[in-house]
Amino acid sequence: MIIPVAHRAGQTQEYYFSVKLAEVRKLLAAGHDVINIGIGNPDMMPSDNTIQALTSSAHQANAHGYQSYKGTPGLRNAIAGFYAHTYQVPLDPETEVLPLLGSKEGITHISLTFLNEGDEVLVPELGYPAYRAVSKMVGATVNEYPLLENRGWQPDWKAMGGSVSDKTKIIWLNYPHMPTGAPATRALFEQAVRFANDHRILLCHDNPYSLILNKKPPISLLSIDGAREVAIELNSMSKSHNMAGWRVGWMASAKPYIDAVLSIKSNVDSGMFKPVMDAAAEALTNPDRWHQTRNAVYEGRLEAATAFLDALDCTYEDDQEGMFLWAKLPDSVGSAEELVDDLLYNKHIFIAPGFIFGPKGNRYIRVSLCMPKERIWDAVHRISK
Repeated sequence: MIIPVAHRAGQTQEYYFSVKLAEVRKLLAAGHDVINIGIGNPDMMPSDNTIQALTSSAHQANAHGYQSYKGTPGLRNAIAGFYAHTYQVPLDPETEVLPLLGSKEGITHISLTFLNEGDEVLVPELGYPAYRAVSKMVGATVNEYPLLENRGWQPDWKAMGGSVSDKTKIIWLNYPHMPTGAPATRALFEQAVRFANDHRILLCHDNPYSLILNKKPPISLLSIDGAREVAIELNSMSKSHNMAGWRVGWMASAKPYIDAVLSIKSNVDSGMFKPVMDAAAEALTNPDRWHQTRNAVYEGRLEAATAFLDALDCTYEDDQEGMFLWAKLPDSVGSAEELVDDLLYNKHIFIAPGFIFGPKGNRYIRVSLCMPKERIWDAVHRISK
């Protein structure tokens, strides 16, 4: 290279899955049948009406130009309607909704909007790696807050208070929790809103899993009194509507937060593709029975996934929500990395090691349900031989 990379590039490692999937592709190219139950990549289709809306819109003459940075009114109205139906949360589609190119984009835009170099961010010690990575990229200091297994992977709010300083600006929250599958509760969200208000911290809640194998009516953080004054909620259609590759998500919050993030976003991209927005608006009207049918497929995979974990002598909780199972390794296994590599190269099965979600995950693994149950059973048979 003619010039060196920026400091932020030097301190940010390539995403673990990017590296590991390259190894998987090499094994596939060599003729090995690799069963990938490590990635949360939905393998089912969006609804038929979603596909039809995409193709119909793509044939319209006005569909291929630049679009508004705020998305189409149709998409914003559909998001507001989805929130009203799913969470019983009213949103003003004009001022309280901002469509995004997936919620991962939102993590970056929120960080660019509200963090200065030297600010501090509270992230869960087990959580989506992007919370840490993006915070570091913008020059913020990451402080991890504890999640305790014996408390159902809930935050220890008292202990977290000791981590707050006058430089603490953002706290990241994610329930139903990934990777542990811990459910969302109103009590949890009430505590989170109170904590954010007491400490004058922006509460950012990432909510992509609330419709996947949920064992009770889904909850939005924004249903809590006072949340809009202190919080932003991210949501995504990747998992809930089988649209991961479409890159459609949004943030919902009070107008000042939306306007602030839009000032950054409008300088980064040039809007979304209109047919994708039209199709996403249609997908958001999917009836409850469509979601029930999708969840029934995931339910059918649970038996195979738990049999896989049982064959490895792992232990796990049976109340997990989302499209993954989080499990603790037996004492006989040296480390998650050791097990992952052994399974990949000797059994041609790929699973995710827990340490990629934080150091506390060293003795855990994560198994995805995004694979037909027959293939998961194949994985069970391979390790049972």
